[in-house]
Order: sequence, then C-alpha cells, then structure tokens
Amino acid sequence: MFISVLELFKIGIGPSSSHTIGPLIAAKSFIDLVSSFLKDPCDAEQLYIRCTLKGSLAYTGMGHATDRAVLLGLHGYTAKDLAGLDVNALVAQLWRKATITADTTHTILFSPENDIIFDKGEPLPEHPNGMIFELFAQDKSVLLAETFFSIGGGFINTLDEIKQLVAPLKMKPVTSCPYPFDSAASMLEMSQKSALSIAQMKHLNEIEHLSEQDLYSGLDALWESMQTCIKNGLKTDGILPGGLHIKRRARQLHTQLEASPSDASLNDWLCAYAMAVNEENAAGHMVVTAPTNGAAGVIPAVLYYFVHHETAGPLQVHDFLLTAAAIGGLIKHRSSISGAEVGCQGEVGTAASMAAAGLCAARGGSTKQIENAAEIALEHHLGMTCDPVNGLVQVPCIERNGFGAIKAYTAASLAIRGNGQHFMPLDNCIAAMKQTGLEMSEKYKETALGGLAVSFTEC
Repeated sequence: MFISVLELFKIGIGPSSSHTIGPLIAAKSFIDLVSSFLKDPCDAEQLYIRCTLKGSLAYTGMGHATDRAVLLGLHGYTAKDLAGLDVNALVAQLWRKATITADTTHTILFSPENDIIFDKGEPLPEHPNGMIFELFAQDKSVLLAETFFSIGGGFINTLDEIKQLVAPLKMKPVTSCPYPFDSAASMLEMSQKSALSIAQMKHLNEIEHLSEQDLYSGLDALWESMQTCIKNGLKTDGILPGGLHIKRRARQLHTQLEASPSDASLNDWLCAYAMAVNEENAAGHMVVTAPTNGAAGVIPAVLYYFVHHETAGPLQVHDFLLTAAAIGGLIKHRSSISGAEVGCQGEVGTAASMAAAGLCAARGGSTKQIENAAEIALEHHLGMTCDPVNGLVQVPCIERNGFGAIKAYTAASLAIRGNGQHFMPLDNCIAAMKQTGLEMSEKYKETALGGLAVSFTEC
C-alpha cells in the first residue's frame, strides 16, 4: 500500500478535516461534474442544486462548518485557495447569493439556507460521513447525482469507489513502490533485510511518484505551515466562534512560560504549542491536517519543541515527517483516522502514535524502537471517544491535543531507552483500535449525542 506523505498531511483550513475539508473537496468535485455535464446554455430558474448531509455530518456539521464548506466548494474554492483569505467575509458574501456559476457559463439556483439539508435520519450504510449532491431540472427531476463519503483526514470516496474497495482508501498499487509495507510487521522485516530506516524506505517509495525536489519542497512547505500556525496561535487572543464563548489560552500560557522559563516544564511548552494550533483550527484558520484537523496540534507541537528547544536540523525534520507519515498510513490502511468511524482514538490517538514514531526516528531510534514508540502512544488512547460539546472542535479537543503531544513525547522517550523488544505489536494495537471503534456506541463517534457533549448545561 502507498499513501503519500503529501496526501496524509494537507495544508487547509479548520475546524475539521472530515467535516470541513472533505465536504469542501466533495462539493468542488460535484460542481466540476456539473460543469462537464452541462453543454448548452440554460436559464437560472431551470436548474438547482441540493446537498443532503447524512450521519455525523448532519449531527455535528453545523458546529464543524460543513455548510460553509459545501457553499465554498460549490463556488469552486479549494482548501489551498482559502488558506490566506478572510473566510468569514467570503462566506458572508456567498451566503447572500442565490446562484452558482458552473464553467463560467451556466447559472444554477442554490440557496445555502434552503438547499443544504441536515438529515438526522438513518446514516448511509457505507460510512457515517455521507453526503448526497443532486442537480435538478425545473420539474424536480434529477439530472445528475453523486454520493460522497468523507472518510477522515480530508480524504473522500464516491459511492462506487467505497463499494469497490476493501478499505475505503484511494491507494496506489504495491507494485508502484520498492518497499510496499502494509503492516508494521512487514515494515520491520523490510527494514531489517534492507538495512534501511523507515524514513529511508518511505523516501524511496515517495520518489517513485514524484521528484526528490518536489518531495523535499513539499515537506518544507508543510513544516513552514505548521510553524506559522503555531506562531499565529501564540500571538492571538479573543473568543473562539461557535457560541460556547471559549477564550483562547495559548498566548497567555506562552507569555507566562517565556517570562519564567526556569519554572516551565516540557508539558507546559507542548500544551502551549498544541493548543495554539487547535485554537487556530477552531477559529477556521489555516492548519495542516496531521492526520486530521481535530488532531492537528499534536505533531506540530512535538516537532516544534524538538526543533526550537533541542535544536534539531532540517534532515531530522524530514525524517520525523516521513516516519510519522509511514505510521499514519499504516493506521489509516488497517483501521481509520475518522472520529465519526472509530472515535477520537483514531484522531488524537493516531496523531500521538505518528508523533512518537517521528520523534523516536529523528532522535536516531532503531526501527524496532520506532515501532515500539508508535504502539505505546496508540495503546494509551484506546477507547477515547469523540464527543465534542455543541459539535464544535473546542471542548475537549483543544486541550486533548496538548495531552496527545505529552503522551507522544513520553512514548518516544520510553521506547528509545529500551531495545525495541516489547509485548504488544503495533499491528495488534491497531486491530484493537479498529475493533473498539466498531463496538463503540454511535453516541460517542462525532455525533455530539453522548459523553461530554450531553454533560454540558448552559447556565
């Protein structure tokens, strides 16, 4: 199996990879389909578009800005287009419009207020994050329809694609890579036989599909965006949007740490950096999906601390990101990184596992130690629910990223002080995470119907 590091990590906007970026990509894909479908000019009143959100997208889509994402995607925007824009102002402008222009020629009726349906009935059987896009004629007959599923991390599948695949992933065939490991066991075996590190194998797999220059420039752009996100979060005060009146805390915390660094612990710094990212995410600003938006603070926080407090260099940053992507790809392939599918163990748990592996690799750990670090971090997130209050990626998500970073750092430290021998293999831990997710009540999988989400009472 092969999932590129530049696909697993994406530069985009908050607050959710599955509920914001995925629907944005799906909506853009549908309007592209519409543009290809329409060949003759038509009047605005003859055609209209409707989007029906199902499952978790229906229950928590409002808090996750899914309706905003659909609106932006149908108007032709991508996540990269939005990274430097005032998204709130753009959404306000587009929300007032009643039409969409397809292929610069055809004008189609679309009112986001009326034509985005939050259907809280039975979810689609294939995946809890389903959405149906339809193009109607004036007589209400369906001219074109497509069903998409947002499967986590900003990845989407159509209905046909998800039915054809054993796991709902678009991956390149194993023959396209010199080291096509699809499990931690095969990764360990290939590393031992080749005498190559995980990062080196991942690097060789990557350059089968893109140039080495594109790989390095892509990794550097990801790291630069992660740092920018942390810095933006550390200098911004205010109240986060959504109605919970959650105050940003990262800047104040960071100011305290800088004023008295001798009193600051590793945990303090990691929390400040991780919370800075997730406050930016909650505000709908630019983040790097790592591997999801809800868990976007863990990897940047650990890597930022390693670089700025332990003076790591560019080569170590590359090794960190390549190794982290290798582990994230395994988890996505063998389980899920979608909170709507397996709970937050698949989001913050996966991010912590990736960060632990990346840090262990960047510190010179062996392949066995790296696999051990990844397993330790994932093991101690098993069973974690996704129960966001008011469907917003704020409580408990922002603090949870800080704790995920702390667990990742601890896991890497434990593993690198050992010899790589341990009781529970990473593959078994991933399997346990998947089975736990399958047996977890839907109330605890990004529907805001259980746990903390229903323990909150407004005063």
